Amino acid sequence: MHPFASYVLRSYYQATGWNEDNLYSNLTRSSTAILDFTLPRGLQFNISKSPNSLFRTTYSMNALPSLNGSVGYIFTSCDLDVKGSNSVRFKDMIDRFKVYDAPRRPEGREEVWQGGERVDTRDYLLYGRIYVPTARLDALYSTRLSRSVQLSIAGISTPPTQARSLASGQTQRQQRQGGSSQADPSNVMVSLQHDTGRWCSEYSWSANDGMWGARVLHNFGRLADDGGESGSGRERVKRVDEEDAMEGGLKGRFSAGAEVYFSAREKSGGVSTGLRFTTLPDATPPSFQVPSSAPDAASTLGIAPSQPPTTLTATYNPIMGHLSTAYAARVSRDLSLCSRFDFNIYSYESEWTMGAEWWMRRGSKGKEKEEPGVPQGLVSTHPALVNHETVTTLVTIAPPSPGPQSSPPAEEVQGVVKARVSTNTEVAIMWESRLRNALFSLGVVSDLSNRSKPIRSMGLEIAYFSSG
Repeated sequence: MHPFASYVLRSYYQATGWNEDNLYSNLTRSSTAILDFTLPRGLQFNISKSPNSLFRTTYSMNALPSLNGSVGYIFTSCDLDVKGSNSVRFKDMIDRFKVYDAPRRPEGREEVWQGGERVDTRDYLLYGRIYVPTARLDALYSTRLSRSVQLSIAGISTPPTQARSLASGQTQRQQRQGGSSQADPSNVMVSLQHDTGRWCSEYSWSANDGMWGARVLHNFGRLADDGGESGSGRERVKRVDEEDAMEGGLKGRFSAGAEVYFSAREKSGGVSTGLRFTTLPDATPPSFQVPSSAPDAASTLGIAPSQPPTTLTATYNPIMGHLSTAYAARVSRDLSLCSRFDFNIYSYESEWTMGAEWWMRRGSKGKEKEEPGVPQGLVSTHPALVNHETVTTLVTIAPPSPGPQSSPPAEEVQGVVKARVSTNTEVAIMWESRLRNALFSLGVVSDLSNRSKPIRSMGLEIAYFSSG
Protein backbone atom coordinates (compact mmCIF):
# COMPACT_ATOMS: atom_id res chain seq x y z
CA MET A 1 0.00 0.00 0.00
CA HIS A 2 1.02 3.59 -0.43
CA PRO A 3 2.70 5.23 2.58
CA PHE A 4 0.77 8.09 4.11
CA ALA A 5 3.28 10.61 2.76
CA SER A 6 2.78 9.31 -0.78
CA TYR A 7 -0.98 9.50 -0.34
CA VAL A 8 -0.71 13.15 0.73
CA LEU A 9 1.63 13.93 -2.18
CA ARG A 10 -0.83 12.43 -4.67
CA SER A 11 -3.64 14.43 -3.08
CA TYR A 12 -1.52 17.56 -3.44
CA TYR A 13 -0.96 16.89 -7.15
CA GLN A 14 -4.68 16.34 -7.64
CA ALA A 15 -5.60 19.52 -5.75
CA THR A 16 -3.15 21.65 -7.75
CA GLY A 17 -4.09 20.10 -11.10
CA TRP A 18 -0.75 18.45 -11.85
CA ASN A 19 -0.78 15.24 -13.89
CA GLU A 20 1.87 12.98 -12.38
CA ASP A 21 1.02 10.18 -14.82
CA ASN A 22 2.34 12.07 -17.84
CA LEU A 23 6.00 11.30 -17.12
CA TYR A 24 8.50 9.05 -18.87
CA SER A 25 9.42 7.52 -15.51
CA ASN A 26 5.80 6.30 -15.20
CA LEU A 27 5.66 4.79 -18.68
CA THR A 28 5.44 1.21 -17.36
CA ARG A 29 3.32 2.05 -14.33
CA SER A 30 0.43 -0.26 -15.23
CA SER A 31 2.59 -3.39 -15.48
CA THR A 32 4.89 -2.62 -12.55
CA ALA A 33 1.84 -2.26 -10.29
CA ILE A 34 1.16 -5.98 -10.81
CA LEU A 35 4.66 -7.39 -11.18
CA ASP A 36 6.87 -5.17 -9.00
CA PHE A 37 4.74 -4.66 -5.92
CA THR A 38 6.68 -4.01 -2.71
CA LEU A 39 6.14 -6.46 0.12
CA PRO A 40 6.42 -5.45 3.77
CA ARG A 41 9.46 -6.68 5.66
CA GLY A 42 9.12 -7.77 9.26
CA LEU A 43 6.48 -6.13 11.42
CA GLN A 44 5.66 -2.48 10.69
CA PHE A 45 3.25 -0.03 12.31
CA ASN A 46 2.29 3.34 10.81
CA ILE A 47 0.16 5.96 12.57
CA SER A 48 -0.67 9.34 11.01
CA LYS A 49 -2.81 12.30 11.98
CA SER A 50 -4.22 15.29 10.10
CA PRO A 51 -5.12 17.92 12.73
CA ASN A 52 -6.13 20.36 9.99
CA SER A 53 -6.23 20.61 6.19
CA LEU A 54 -2.67 22.03 5.95
CA PHE A 55 -0.52 20.15 8.47
CA ARG A 56 -0.02 16.42 8.99
CA THR A 57 2.16 14.17 11.13
CA THR A 58 3.16 10.57 10.58
CA TYR A 59 4.91 8.02 12.79
CA SER A 60 6.25 4.59 11.90
CA MET A 61 7.88 1.78 13.83
CA ASN A 62 9.55 -1.43 12.69
CA ALA A 63 9.45 -4.10 15.38
CA LEU A 64 11.08 -6.88 13.35
CA PRO A 65 13.77 -7.82 12.42
CA SER A 66 15.24 -4.79 14.22
CA LEU A 67 13.64 -2.06 16.30
CA ASN A 68 13.66 1.37 14.64
CA GLY A 69 11.25 4.12 13.72
CA SER A 70 10.73 7.53 12.17
CA VAL A 71 8.76 10.74 12.62
CA GLY A 72 7.57 12.84 9.70
CA TYR A 73 5.80 16.15 9.13
CA ILE A 74 4.00 17.42 6.03
CA PHE A 75 2.79 20.95 5.31
CA THR A 76 0.95 22.20 2.23
CA SER A 77 -0.04 25.70 1.18
CA CYS A 78 -3.45 24.57 -0.06
CA ASP A 79 -6.24 22.66 1.64
CA LEU A 80 -6.25 18.91 0.97
CA ASP A 81 -9.16 16.55 1.41
CA VAL A 82 -7.26 13.74 3.12
CA LYS A 83 -9.50 10.97 4.41
CA GLY A 84 -8.96 8.69 7.37
CA SER A 85 -8.05 5.04 7.02
CA ASN A 86 -11.64 4.09 7.88
CA SER A 87 -13.21 6.16 5.08
CA VAL A 88 -10.52 6.55 2.40
CA ARG A 89 -11.28 4.93 -0.92
CA PHE A 90 -9.40 1.65 -0.74
CA LYS A 91 -8.18 1.80 -4.34
CA ASP A 92 -6.60 5.21 -3.71
CA MET A 93 -4.17 3.55 -1.29
CA ILE A 94 -3.14 0.72 -3.61
CA ASP A 95 -0.74 0.80 -6.53
CA ARG A 96 -2.93 -1.05 -9.03
CA PHE A 97 -3.40 -1.78 -12.70
CA LYS A 98 -5.07 1.16 -14.35
CA VAL A 99 -5.55 2.58 -17.83
CA TYR A 100 -4.98 6.27 -17.32
CA ASP A 101 -6.95 9.11 -18.85
CA ALA A 102 -5.98 10.84 -22.06
CA PRO A 103 -3.19 13.39 -21.47
CA ARG A 104 -4.36 16.87 -20.56
CA ARG A 105 -2.79 20.23 -20.00
CA PRO A 106 -1.98 21.01 -16.36
CA GLU A 107 -4.44 23.20 -14.55
CA GLY A 108 -3.11 26.45 -13.16
CA ARG A 109 -4.18 28.34 -10.09
CA GLU A 110 -6.55 31.25 -10.61
CA GLU A 111 -4.84 34.62 -10.44
CA VAL A 112 -5.87 37.01 -7.66
CA TRP A 113 -5.38 40.74 -8.26
CA GLN A 114 -5.76 43.58 -5.81
CA GLY A 115 -5.05 47.20 -6.67
CA GLY A 116 -3.47 46.22 -9.97
CA GLU A 117 -1.03 43.80 -8.31
CA ARG A 118 -1.10 40.04 -8.24
CA VAL A 119 -1.34 38.87 -4.63
CA ASP A 120 -1.77 35.09 -4.97
CA THR A 121 1.18 32.86 -4.09
CA ARG A 122 2.56 29.64 -5.51
CA ASP A 123 1.40 26.31 -4.14
CA TYR A 124 4.05 24.27 -2.38
CA LEU A 125 4.56 21.18 -0.23
CA LEU A 126 7.12 20.65 2.53
CA TYR A 127 7.97 17.21 3.88
CA GLY A 128 10.53 16.07 6.42
CA ARG A 129 11.23 12.78 8.16
CA ILE A 130 13.86 11.81 10.73
CA TYR A 131 14.78 8.20 11.47
CA VAL A 132 15.60 6.80 14.89
CA PRO A 133 18.21 5.78 16.00
CA THR A 134 20.28 6.51 12.85
CA ALA A 135 19.24 10.22 12.85
CA ARG A 136 18.97 10.14 9.07
CA LEU A 137 16.94 13.04 7.68
CA ASP A 138 14.85 13.05 4.48
CA ALA A 139 13.34 16.23 3.06
CA LEU A 140 11.23 17.21 0.06
CA TYR A 141 10.15 20.57 -1.32
CA SER A 142 7.77 20.77 -4.29
CA THR A 143 6.30 23.93 -5.82
CA ARG A 144 4.60 25.10 -9.00
CA LEU A 145 6.62 27.76 -10.78
CA SER A 146 3.95 28.23 -13.44
CA ARG A 147 0.99 26.42 -14.90
CA SER A 148 3.17 23.95 -16.81
CA VAL A 149 6.39 23.93 -14.73
CA GLN A 150 7.00 22.21 -11.38
CA LEU A 151 10.15 22.16 -9.28
CA SER A 152 11.06 19.45 -6.76
CA ILE A 153 14.07 19.38 -4.44
CA ALA A 154 14.79 16.26 -2.37
CA GLY A 155 17.58 15.74 0.12
CA ILE A 156 19.05 12.98 2.28
CA SER A 157 21.32 13.80 5.21
CA THR A 158 23.19 11.27 7.34
CA PRO A 159 25.24 12.15 10.45
CA PRO A 160 29.03 11.86 10.03
CA THR A 161 29.32 8.86 12.36
CA GLN A 162 26.67 6.95 10.48
CA ALA A 163 28.14 8.09 7.15
CA ARG A 164 31.59 6.74 8.06
CA SER A 165 30.20 3.40 9.19
CA LEU A 166 28.09 3.05 6.07
CA ALA A 167 30.95 4.12 3.83
CA SER A 168 33.40 1.69 5.45
CA GLY A 169 30.97 -1.19 5.11
CA GLN A 170 30.27 -0.30 1.50
CA THR A 171 33.99 0.08 0.80
CA GLN A 172 34.71 -3.42 2.06
CA ARG A 173 31.91 -4.87 -0.06
CA GLN A 174 33.02 -3.01 -3.17
CA GLN A 175 36.65 -3.95 -2.67
CA ARG A 176 35.68 -7.60 -2.50
CA GLN A 177 33.67 -7.09 -5.72
CA GLY A 178 36.44 -5.09 -7.41
CA GLY A 179 34.47 -1.84 -7.64
CA SER A 180 35.02 1.76 -6.60
CA SER A 181 34.16 3.20 -3.20
CA GLN A 182 33.04 6.74 -3.99
CA ALA A 183 29.61 6.57 -2.37
CA ASP A 184 28.24 9.32 -0.14
CA PRO A 185 25.08 8.56 1.88
CA SER A 186 24.08 12.26 1.80
CA ASN A 187 22.65 13.66 -1.39
CA VAL A 188 20.58 16.48 -2.92
CA MET A 189 18.45 15.92 -6.01
CA VAL A 190 16.77 18.62 -8.11
CA SER A 191 14.04 17.90 -10.65
CA LEU A 192 12.37 20.35 -13.03
CA GLN A 193 9.29 19.13 -14.91
CA HIS A 194 7.65 20.87 -17.86
CA ASP A 195 4.28 19.45 -18.95
CA THR A 196 2.20 20.77 -21.86
CA GLY A 197 -0.08 17.75 -22.18
CA ARG A 198 1.25 16.50 -25.49
CA TRP A 199 4.89 16.88 -24.46
CA CYS A 200 6.39 16.36 -21.02
CA SER A 201 10.06 16.88 -20.28
CA GLU A 202 11.98 16.38 -17.04
CA TYR A 203 15.46 17.59 -16.15
CA SER A 204 17.26 16.28 -13.06
CA TRP A 205 20.55 16.74 -11.23
CA SER A 206 22.07 14.71 -8.42
CA ALA A 207 24.85 16.15 -6.25
CA ASN A 208 26.10 12.76 -5.06
CA ASP A 209 27.69 11.68 -8.33
CA GLY A 210 27.14 14.82 -10.38
CA MET A 211 24.59 13.08 -12.58
CA TRP A 212 22.62 15.10 -15.11
CA GLY A 213 19.57 13.63 -16.76
CA ALA A 214 16.87 14.57 -19.24
CA ARG A 215 13.65 12.73 -20.03
CA VAL A 216 10.99 13.45 -22.61
CA LEU A 217 7.61 11.88 -23.37
CA HIS A 218 5.38 12.56 -26.39
CA ASN A 219 1.72 11.56 -26.58
CA PHE A 220 0.18 10.95 -29.99
CA GLY A 221 -3.45 11.69 -30.71
CA ARG A 222 -5.81 14.22 -29.20
CA LEU A 223 -5.64 15.62 -25.70
CA ALA A 224 -8.48 15.40 -23.22
CA ASP A 225 -8.79 19.21 -23.34
CA ASP A 226 -9.41 19.09 -27.10
CA GLY A 227 -12.59 17.03 -26.72
CA GLY A 228 -10.83 13.83 -27.60
CA GLU A 229 -11.54 10.33 -26.52
CA SER A 230 -12.41 11.14 -22.93
CA GLY A 231 -14.26 14.35 -23.62
CA SER A 232 -17.99 14.92 -23.53
CA GLY A 233 -18.92 11.30 -24.19
CA ARG A 234 -21.46 12.12 -26.97
CA GLU A 235 -21.83 9.72 -29.86
CA ARG A 236 -22.62 10.58 -33.45
CA VAL A 237 -26.23 9.85 -34.44
CA LYS A 238 -26.44 7.16 -37.12
CA ARG A 239 -28.61 7.41 -40.15
CA VAL A 240 -31.51 5.01 -40.60
CA ASP A 241 -29.87 3.28 -43.58
CA GLU A 242 -26.37 3.22 -42.06
CA GLU A 243 -24.88 -0.16 -41.24
CA ASP A 244 -22.55 -0.93 -38.38
CA ALA A 245 -18.89 -0.83 -39.33
CA MET A 246 -16.93 -4.05 -39.04
CA GLU A 247 -13.99 -3.02 -36.90
CA GLY A 248 -11.39 -5.21 -35.29
CA GLY A 249 -8.48 -4.88 -32.90
CA LEU A 250 -8.01 -2.49 -30.03
CA LYS A 251 -8.56 1.25 -30.20
CA GLY A 252 -5.94 3.18 -28.32
CA ARG A 253 -3.22 5.78 -28.29
CA PHE A 254 0.57 5.65 -28.40
CA SER A 255 3.18 7.37 -26.27
CA ALA A 256 6.92 7.39 -26.94
CA GLY A 257 9.78 8.71 -24.86
CA ALA A 258 13.48 8.58 -24.11
CA GLU A 259 15.98 9.52 -21.41
CA VAL A 260 19.65 10.51 -21.41
CA TYR A 261 21.87 10.78 -18.32
CA PHE A 262 25.55 11.43 -17.65
CA SER A 263 27.59 11.13 -14.45
CA ALA A 264 30.43 13.62 -14.12
CA ARG A 265 32.09 11.62 -11.32
CA GLU A 266 31.93 8.23 -12.98
CA LYS A 267 32.57 9.67 -16.47
CA SER A 268 29.83 7.46 -17.84
CA GLY A 269 26.34 7.88 -19.22
CA GLY A 270 23.33 6.03 -20.46
CA VAL A 271 20.28 6.22 -22.66
CA SER A 272 16.96 4.41 -22.90
CA THR A 273 13.85 4.57 -25.06
CA GLY A 274 10.29 3.44 -24.47
CA LEU A 275 6.99 2.94 -26.28
CA ARG A 276 3.52 2.45 -24.81
CA PHE A 277 0.15 1.55 -26.26
CA THR A 278 -2.94 1.87 -24.11
CA THR A 279 -6.60 1.41 -24.94
CA LEU A 280 -8.99 4.33 -24.91
CA PRO A 281 -11.34 4.70 -21.96
CA ASP A 282 -15.04 4.64 -22.79
CA ALA A 283 -16.76 7.99 -23.34
CA THR A 284 -17.01 9.26 -19.77
CA PRO A 285 -15.65 12.26 -17.89
CA PRO A 286 -11.95 12.00 -16.96
CA SER A 287 -11.23 10.51 -13.57
CA PHE A 288 -9.81 13.76 -12.22
CA GLN A 289 -13.32 15.24 -12.54
CA VAL A 290 -14.83 12.43 -10.47
CA PRO A 291 -14.58 12.95 -6.70
CA SER A 292 -12.59 10.32 -4.87
CA SER A 293 -15.42 10.01 -2.36
CA ALA A 294 -17.65 8.49 -5.04
CA PRO A 295 -18.62 4.86 -4.51
CA ASP A 296 -16.38 2.26 -5.98
CA ALA A 297 -16.79 2.38 -9.73
CA ALA A 298 -16.97 -1.33 -10.33
CA SER A 299 -19.54 -1.85 -7.59
CA THR A 300 -22.59 -1.49 -9.79
CA LEU A 301 -22.36 -4.18 -12.47
CA GLY A 302 -19.80 -6.56 -13.91
CA ILE A 303 -20.71 -6.19 -17.59
CA ALA A 304 -17.64 -6.22 -19.80
CA PRO A 305 -16.56 -2.91 -21.37
CA SER A 306 -16.53 -2.29 -25.11
CA GLN A 307 -12.90 -3.43 -25.23
CA PRO A 308 -10.67 -4.95 -22.55
CA PRO A 309 -8.52 -2.35 -20.77
CA THR A 310 -5.05 -3.14 -22.08
CA THR A 311 -1.57 -1.66 -21.87
CA LEU A 312 1.49 -2.75 -23.85
CA THR A 313 4.95 -1.32 -23.18
CA ALA A 314 8.44 -1.83 -24.56
CA THR A 315 11.67 -0.29 -23.24
CA TYR A 316 15.19 -0.65 -24.58
CA ASN A 317 18.59 0.36 -23.21
CA PRO A 318 21.08 0.12 -26.10
CA ILE A 319 24.17 0.55 -23.92
CA MET A 320 23.28 -2.23 -21.48
CA GLY A 321 21.52 -4.24 -24.17
CA HIS A 322 18.43 -4.68 -22.02
CA LEU A 323 15.05 -5.13 -23.73
CA SER A 324 11.82 -5.38 -21.76
CA THR A 325 8.30 -5.92 -23.08
CA ALA A 326 5.14 -6.12 -20.97
CA TYR A 327 1.47 -6.86 -21.62
CA ALA A 328 -1.19 -6.09 -19.02
CA ALA A 329 -4.96 -6.39 -19.35
CA ARG A 330 -8.08 -6.57 -17.23
CA VAL A 331 -9.78 -9.80 -18.22
CA SER A 332 -12.77 -9.34 -15.92
CA ARG A 333 -14.13 -6.82 -13.47
CA ASP A 334 -11.94 -8.03 -10.61
CA LEU A 335 -9.05 -9.80 -12.31
CA SER A 336 -6.05 -8.27 -14.11
CA LEU A 337 -3.18 -10.25 -15.60
CA CYS A 338 0.28 -9.18 -16.69
CA SER A 339 3.24 -10.80 -18.39
CA ARG A 340 6.72 -9.36 -18.90
CA PHE A 341 9.74 -10.66 -20.80
CA ASP A 342 13.25 -9.28 -20.15
CA PHE A 343 16.10 -10.09 -22.50
CA ASN A 344 19.72 -8.99 -22.82
CA ILE A 345 21.01 -8.99 -26.38
CA TYR A 346 24.66 -9.20 -25.24
CA SER A 347 24.56 -12.01 -22.69
CA TYR A 348 21.37 -13.71 -23.97
CA GLU A 349 20.06 -13.83 -20.42
CA SER A 350 16.29 -13.70 -20.16
CA GLU A 351 13.57 -13.68 -17.55
CA TRP A 352 9.84 -14.19 -17.83
CA THR A 353 7.59 -12.81 -15.11
CA MET A 354 3.84 -13.34 -14.75
CA GLY A 355 1.50 -11.70 -12.26
CA ALA A 356 -2.14 -11.33 -11.31
CA GLU A 357 -4.26 -8.86 -9.37
CA TRP A 358 -7.58 -10.01 -7.93
CA TRP A 359 -10.01 -7.71 -6.10
CA MET A 360 -12.19 -9.16 -3.38
CA ARG A 361 -15.60 -7.66 -2.79
CA ARG A 362 -18.22 -7.73 -0.09
CA GLY A 363 -21.90 -7.24 -0.92
CA SER A 364 -23.64 -4.42 0.92
CA LYS A 365 -27.22 -4.67 2.07
CA GLY A 366 -29.92 -2.45 0.74
CA LYS A 367 -30.90 -1.27 -2.69
CA GLU A 368 -29.01 1.11 -4.84
CA LYS A 369 -30.19 4.66 -4.88
CA GLU A 370 -31.91 5.75 -8.06
CA GLU A 371 -30.59 8.65 -10.07
CA PRO A 372 -32.25 11.78 -8.67
CA GLY A 373 -34.53 13.60 -11.07
CA VAL A 374 -34.17 11.05 -13.88
CA PRO A 375 -37.13 9.01 -15.13
CA GLN A 376 -36.75 5.31 -14.72
CA GLY A 377 -37.11 4.86 -18.47
CA LEU A 378 -33.90 6.85 -19.01
CA VAL A 379 -31.70 4.94 -16.58
CA SER A 380 -29.56 2.26 -18.13
CA THR A 381 -27.15 -0.07 -16.44
CA HIS A 382 -24.82 -0.15 -19.40
CA PRO A 383 -21.36 0.38 -17.89
CA ALA A 384 -18.97 3.05 -18.95
CA LEU A 385 -15.49 3.46 -17.62
CA VAL A 386 -13.75 6.13 -15.63
CA ASN A 387 -10.23 4.71 -15.75
CA HIS A 388 -12.07 1.55 -16.82
CA GLU A 389 -14.18 1.37 -13.68
CA THR A 390 -17.91 0.94 -14.20
CA VAL A 391 -20.35 3.69 -13.35
CA THR A 392 -24.00 4.19 -14.21
CA THR A 393 -24.57 6.43 -17.22
CA LEU A 394 -27.70 7.97 -18.68
CA VAL A 395 -28.76 6.84 -22.13
CA THR A 396 -32.12 6.75 -23.82
CA ILE A 397 -33.62 3.29 -23.89
CA ALA A 398 -36.94 1.75 -24.67
CA PRO A 399 -39.74 2.07 -22.11
CA PRO A 400 -39.35 -0.46 -19.34
CA SER A 401 -41.39 -3.59 -19.37
CA PRO A 402 -44.20 -3.86 -16.85
CA GLY A 403 -43.19 -4.84 -13.41
CA PRO A 404 -40.64 -3.55 -10.88
CA GLN A 405 -37.01 -3.30 -11.97
CA SER A 406 -34.52 -3.87 -9.21
CA SER A 407 -30.83 -3.08 -9.49
CA PRO A 408 -28.27 -5.49 -8.07
CA PRO A 409 -26.87 -4.52 -4.69
CA ALA A 410 -23.67 -2.54 -4.62
CA GLU A 411 -20.48 -4.34 -3.68
CA GLU A 412 -17.68 -2.79 -1.69
CA VAL A 413 -14.03 -3.56 -2.35
CA GLN A 414 -12.79 -5.53 0.64
CA GLY A 415 -9.22 -6.28 -0.39
CA VAL A 416 -6.83 -7.24 -3.14
CA VAL A 417 -4.54 -10.21 -3.65
CA LYS A 418 -1.42 -9.86 -5.81
CA ALA A 419 0.84 -12.67 -6.93
CA ARG A 420 3.84 -13.00 -9.20
CA VAL A 421 6.06 -15.82 -10.37
CA SER A 422 9.15 -15.68 -12.54
CA THR A 423 11.61 -18.03 -14.16
CA ASN A 424 14.19 -17.23 -11.46
CA THR A 425 12.13 -19.51 -9.16
CA GLU A 426 10.79 -16.62 -7.05
CA VAL A 427 7.16 -16.57 -5.99
CA ALA A 428 5.60 -13.63 -4.14
CA ILE A 429 2.07 -13.25 -2.76
CA MET A 430 0.60 -10.21 -1.01
CA TRP A 431 -2.81 -9.58 0.53
CA GLU A 432 -3.95 -6.04 1.28
CA SER A 433 -7.24 -5.25 2.96
CA ARG A 434 -9.05 -3.11 5.49
CA LEU A 435 -9.66 -4.36 9.03
CA ARG A 436 -12.15 -2.16 10.86
CA ASN A 437 -10.51 1.29 10.86
CA ALA A 438 -7.01 0.22 9.80
CA LEU A 439 -5.33 -0.93 6.61
CA PHE A 440 -2.96 -3.87 6.56
CA SER A 441 -0.68 -5.63 4.11
CA LEU A 442 0.58 -9.21 4.47
CA GLY A 443 3.14 -10.66 2.09
CA VAL A 444 5.50 -13.58 1.65
CA VAL A 445 8.36 -14.30 -0.78
CA SER A 446 9.52 -17.85 -1.42
CA ASP A 447 12.39 -19.40 -3.34
CA LEU A 448 11.38 -22.67 -4.97
CA SER A 449 14.98 -23.66 -5.69
CA ASN A 450 15.98 -23.62 -2.00
CA ARG A 451 14.49 -26.67 -0.35
CA SER A 452 16.16 -26.07 3.01
CA LYS A 453 14.74 -22.52 3.29
CA PRO A 454 11.83 -22.09 0.89
CA ILE A 455 10.50 -18.96 2.65
CA ARG A 456 12.83 -16.08 1.87
CA SER A 457 10.98 -13.34 3.76
CA MET A 458 7.56 -12.40 5.04
CA GLY A 459 6.10 -9.30 6.62
CA LEU A 460 3.04 -7.55 8.01
CA GLU A 461 2.31 -3.83 7.80
CA ILE A 462 -0.54 -2.07 9.65
CA ALA A 463 -1.45 1.54 8.93
CA TYR A 464 -3.93 3.80 10.72
CA PHE A 465 -4.46 7.49 10.01
CA SER A 466 -7.20 9.90 10.93
CA SER A 467 -8.26 13.36 9.82
CA GLY A 468 -9.25 16.22 12.07
